[in-house]
Order: sequence, then structure tokens, then C-alpha cells
Amino acid sequence: MTLQWTVVAIFLYVEIAVILILCLPFISAKRWRSLFNLSIWNWFAPYWNKGFFTMILILIILFCDALREVRKYSNAEPMGEAKLNPNLFDHLHMKLFRSQRNLYISGFSLFLWLVMRRVVTLINQVAIATVTGTSLQTQAESANQAAKKYQEDNLLLKQALLDEEKNTTAGKRLLRKEAEKLMEELKTAEDAVRKSNAEVEAMKRQTNGLTKEYDRLLTKHNELQNLQGGAGDKKDQ
Repeated sequence: MTLQWTVVAIFLYVEIAVILILCLPFISAKRWRSLFNLSIWNWFAPYWNKGFFTMILILIILFCDALREVRKYSNAEPMGEAKLNPNLFDHLHMKLFRSQRNLYISGFSLFLWLVMRRVVTLINQVAIATVTGTSLQTQAESANQAAKKYQEDNLLLKQALLDEEKNTTAGKRLLRKEAEKLMEELKTAEDAVRKSNAEVEAMKRQTNGLTKEYDRLLTKHNELQNLQGGAGDKKDQ
């Protein structure tokens, strides 16, 4: 195996190992994301896309070269000529085997390179979705707790309003009773005032009548005194 294909084979083995490690079930996506967010990867970030596409281009070139070799040694004419020479036939078979091996190595390396990038992307997306889901769940729980609290506050407010309404109704009834009582007392007072006014008017009339009677009697008394005085004068004469 030449140097280039040895490097491609090692690259293939490394890809297989990395993908197997990424697929381990006991390592969560959050841990992988925390590992991917290390500061050391920030240094490779500007060169990651360039390196990725460069590796794809190299693997495609090697794949096409291996495919060309397979077609070259799979041609019927060289194989027909090689049947006449057993050593040449074995040599061509060996070349064909190597070209097919190189084709498989380059093809699987290219395929796994794309798969590895996709796996890393999916792991990041799963980690982000997990964090987002946890955050949304926390927000939903907080919203549920707030809704329950608001519901309890609403019930308490309704109960307070009902109690206040009951108290207001009771207060209105009490005020109504007090007003009715005051109206009755006022009516009684008015009746007493009317009765007092009537008694005062009666007393005034009685006083006026007594005054007139007193004046009449006084006048009559004076007349009698005058009559008695005149009679005495006549007797003296």
C-alpha cells in the first residue's frame, strides 16, 4: 500500500472510531456540546469549513482515481491477453484487487466524513433542543404556578367581594332599619309638637278668654263700686 492510501486508511479508521465514540449512549448531547464549546475549538473554527471541503475534494479525487484504476484493470482486453501469461494474469488481478480496495477505502472515508459532520450537527441540535425544552418546561411550570396563584387570588378576590357585598347588604338593611326608626321617632316628635301646639293654642284661647272675663268682671266690679259710692252720697244728704 502506498503512502497516500495508508493515510486514507488511517483516516478511515479514525473516522470509524470517532463515530463510534459519538454514538456511545451514556454520553449525553449536553456533554458533547460542552466539549464542542471549549475554547480550543474556537481557534479551529475559522478553518473548519475550509478544511472540511478540502478533505472532501481530496477524497473525491482519490475516489475517482481508484474508480479509474478499477475500470482500467477490469477491462476485458487486458484480462484476455493476460490469460496467455499466468504471471501477468496474477499481476493484473493483484492490481484490480488493490484498486478495488482503494475504491472502498476512499468511498467509505468520504461517506463517513459526511456522516461524522452530520452526527456532530445533530448532537448540537439535540443539545440545543434539550436545553430549550428544559427552559420551556421550566417556563411552563412557572406559568402554571403563576396561573394557579392568579386563580387562587381571583377566588379570594371573589370571596372578598361577596363578603363585602354581604356586609354592604347587611349595612344597608341596618341603615334602612335605623332610618325607619328615625322616621318613626320623627313622626312621633311631629305628633308631639302638633299636640303641644294644639295645647298651646288652647291655653292661649283659654288665657284670652280668662283675660276677657277678668276685664269684664273688673269693669263690672268698678261699676258696682261706682253704684255703691253714689248710693252712699245720697244717704249722707
